[in-house]
Amino acid sequence: MSQTYFPPNFDFIADGRFSFLHTGLPNATKRQQLSHFFKSLKDSGCAEKRCPTNWFKAFDMLRNVIEAKHVDRKVIFIDELPWLDTLRSDFLMALEAFWNEWASARKDVLFIVCGSAPSWMVKKLFRNRGGLHNRVTARLLLQPFTLRECEQYAKERGIELTRKDIAECYMAIGGIPYYWRHIAKGYSIAQDFNRMFFSESAPLKNEFTELYSSLFRNAPIYMKIVGVLARKKIGMTRGEIADSTGITKSGQLSDALDTLSESGFIRSYRVYGKTKRDRIYQLIDNFTLFHFKFLDGATTDTNFWTDTISSPQQAAWRGLAFERLCLQHASQMQKALGIAGVHTETYAWRHRADETYPQGAQIDLLLDRADNVINVCEMKYAKARYLLDKGTLENLEEKAEVFRAVSKTRKAVHLTMVTSSSLVRNAYANRIQSEVTLDDLFAE
Repeated sequence: MSQTYFPPNFDFIADGRFSFLHTGLPNATKRQQLSHFFKSLKDSGCAEKRCPTNWFKAFDMLRNVIEAKHVDRKVIFIDELPWLDTLRSDFLMALEAFWNEWASARKDVLFIVCGSAPSWMVKKLFRNRGGLHNRVTARLLLQPFTLRECEQYAKERGIELTRKDIAECYMAIGGIPYYWRHIAKGYSIAQDFNRMFFSESAPLKNEFTELYSSLFRNAPIYMKIVGVLARKKIGMTRGEIADSTGITKSGQLSDALDTLSESGFIRSYRVYGKTKRDRIYQLIDNFTLFHFKFLDGATTDTNFWTDTISSPQQAAWRGLAFERLCLQHASQMQKALGIAGVHTETYAWRHRADETYPQGAQIDLLLDRADNVINVCEMKYAKARYLLDKGTLENLEEKAEVFRAVSKTRKAVHLTMVTSSSLVRNAYANRIQSEVTLDDLFAE
């Protein structure tokens, strides 16, 4: 299975010429799903008079509809496929029979399915161990917008935003187009946040529960995992997650972590110098982190964001969220550093305090490059240009020195500042090897 390969003539569907088109219903019964499926069959030319009573009969009807189409390429498109698989419906069994006994043997059938419930898509299709095992020809994972794409989207809607405005929105809602649709014309970002999250009719006030309930079966397990990860900025090992959540079933935890990772809510990464068995799981979904920071046990202040805009709470959030924004645009950082064509691994690194280094050290982003350089990145969010002082520089140099000594790397270690408004040029800034700015993160 590949996320980049598509069958020949995949662009045939670009003009919307589907032989069969259907969308599942949310929270519907088996009978309701079959009735709605029958309507789609009728729209596609089905001559049957009675609604099918089970999915085997429904797919037999679909087979007849497709065989009656006199076109070179028969395109079947089913959206929200997981919603069709209701309890004890035998939907998956019928789908397997339809594909294996008929559709897979034809060269003129292209069967495309979509679903917003990643846990179902991953478990029932991509990791299927039954009749659909290894049947997926291609996967298309829809990625969130980048900063640049969010900027283009805002301009297309006629919304005037500065790049810092766009960054602040991104730090709260990520690059999810559905959330960006709620950004309104004529409002400041602070007003928009009040309206989207804290007003009496805020459209995203209860989004966290609704999101996880719609995406994941056994949603409480997933919400418990992201809840404990939200409290650990750098992330947790699998064992730490098990201890903190009380999820003791190995397979259950592994499936949930894999699904959250495939869905883009968390990332797993290696700590520099550690083995794969020591992987760290880190929550990276911007909205989920925003929820736990500000919306969990939400305030009753409908103007909360404007009322606390200069508070230490918001300042601390911006600092951490900016670090995450940089991680999500690592390829743009590499381009700014002139290493887009150099193989680069991204790591986090920490060394617990000991007798030799009683202060310990933590580095949130290392760029380990194939050209014999490691960039130690320090990410700083500031409203104006960032003034690097003596204490901050010494702290950064100490962390780099601890990293050199403990990791025993033979590569050159470059100090890199990533700032929201560029560095003020002074004697301390001159000791920084390279700089990346917020504008650089808006590159393609």
